[in-house]
Amino acid sequence: MINIEITESSSPLILGLPHTGTIVPDDITDKLNPVGRALADTDWHIHKLYKGLADATTVRTPIHRYVIDVNRDPAGKSLYPGQNTTTLCPLTDFDGRTIYKDGLEPDEDEINHRCESYHKPYHTALADQIARVKSKHGFAILYDCHSIRGEIPFLFENRLPDLNIGTNNGTTCDGSVEALVTKECQDSEIFSNILNGRFKGGWTTRHYGKPKTSVHAIQMEIAQANYMIEKAPWTYLPERAEPLRALLSNILISLTNWRPN
Repeated sequence: MINIEITESSSPLILGLPHTGTIVPDDITDKLNPVGRALADTDWHIHKLYKGLADATTVRTPIHRYVIDVNRDPAGKSLYPGQNTTTLCPLTDFDGRTIYKDGLEPDEDEINHRCESYHKPYHTALADQIARVKSKHGFAILYDCHSIRGEIPFLFENRLPDLNIGTNNGTTCDGSVEALVTKECQDSEIFSNILNGRFKGGWTTRHYGKPKTSVHAIQMEIAQANYMIEKAPWTYLPERAEPLRALLSNILISLTNWRPN
């Protein structure tokens, strides 16, 4: 088991932080090859990027996505059928390179164990916070925080837009929530953006986002060059990050002030 990091707020906004963790248990580290041990596919510094931008509850797992990806369907169903992607317990990195030593990949029993030990606790914590916030306000907004290298030919062609908003084609939140976030991004003269492009929202957004039950979910995938160096040692660049933090602050504050019609 692992301790899920939770900070509670009185606002209706919850930030999900599923991919910023870098902890890999020793028994799993021993099975990873050098590619896997590099942990290249971390959502580097995302918790730092969002820190202090708005009054919001946060739910973060410190476990790395190579152990188990808490933003994947625990049943193993692909989010993007027909497209390259990584699995519940990834066997490759985002460049399609294997991350395990030969013959040491997790079997079904091991995957089930990781689900119970790491995937389930994160989502129990997230569901509890959604229920708490909804009980207080009558609704909840889940904003799922992500980042990725801007150029990954194995996953997508060309360079990714700076800001990638995902609502699974408008199904995971009220249209006014989607419009609010989209307008903030479009009004920016600095950052390119797209709605429901390559990234339409992961399992978390799709699983919890049920506007008819007053739970609204939206995902933001950020191209990492906007706040850091996109290669090892993955250095955070505070001066580069400031314009992005200003925009993200506007988005989050607007979401905390949003109310359903």
